[in-house]
Amino acid sequence: MEEKISCDGGHEFKLLLSCPSGLSPSQVSVVFDEAYDRIPHSDSSLEHSISEIWDARVQQSSSLYNGTKFRYGGYNFDVGNDPKQQPHVSLQLGLTDYRTFVGTNLSPIWERYLVPSEDDCIQCQHTSSPLGNGAVVETSDKKILVLQRSNKVGEFPGYFVFPGGHPEPQEVGIISHEGFQELNQCRTINNKVSQEMFDSIVREVVEEIGAPADSLSSPIFIGISRRVMNVRPTAFFFIKCNLQSDEIQQLYSSAQDGFESTQLYAVSMSDLENMASKMPGCHRGGFALYKLMVKRKLSM
Repeated sequence: MEEKISCDGGHEFKLLLSCPSGLSPSQVSVVFDEAYDRIPHSDSSLEHSISEIWDARVQQSSSLYNGTKFRYGGYNFDVGNDPKQQPHVSLQLGLTDYRTFVGTNLSPIWERYLVPSEDDCIQCQHTSSPLGNGAVVETSDKKILVLQRSNKVGEFPGYFVFPGGHPEPQEVGIISHEGFQELNQCRTINNKVSQEMFDSIVREVVEEIGAPADSLSSPIFIGISRRVMNVRPTAFFFIKCNLQSDEIQQLYSSAQDGFESTQLYAVSMSDLENMASKMPGCHRGGFALYKLMVKRKLSM
């Protein structure tokens, strides 16, 4: 299931999970458990550096906020033995925060947190690895929406990206693992987190592009890519928008989170190929997942 691709500029990506048929919300579930939290590193100096890096970043930018995030801890993929049975993915998520992400994944010494292993989850057991999300949005005139990031953002300023961000624990009332030990509580929270995976990507598209939620189709999950640099995982979705690209351009000017980007592009597949050379690795992986989905549709 894993695939590693080399890209120019050292921004490689790895496809951790590919679902080219696209999975609906009923085919994606979540197991939220502290077993998938980050394991502290045995090197105390490395652990101490997390606070040092965060404190230095806060001094540079007092607007930084240490919010909680879902931590990617792996998945189970059940394709089923019966041809009539739909495939199902169970995502394994723990809890982390932005401070630990800055101090591990975004640390100048991030590679020291990695464990030599072919198993991705073991390799990244000491990193924060919050699960991001991204959406490949197709307009009614068959264009794909791409944003150019502001030069003021912390990661990859000026790069091309798909709209996205993170599913948010606070949206489903999670601030810690406490209170979810009972079996019925676990089921309830797992269902809520699974729904947040899909709700959050719609929210991100609405906030970053300005398209109204009722113009968007229900997202389908197409896989998870990981940027090799910083081992940054991102879940990708495909969404259709019933508006034309010129209509969306007008809406973008008043998008809620328009400050995060400087321009919105509506491009063809061939144009997107050219732009991919200036995409962060995880988003290049999202483009690769989209191409696999398109290829499957054409072969059917």
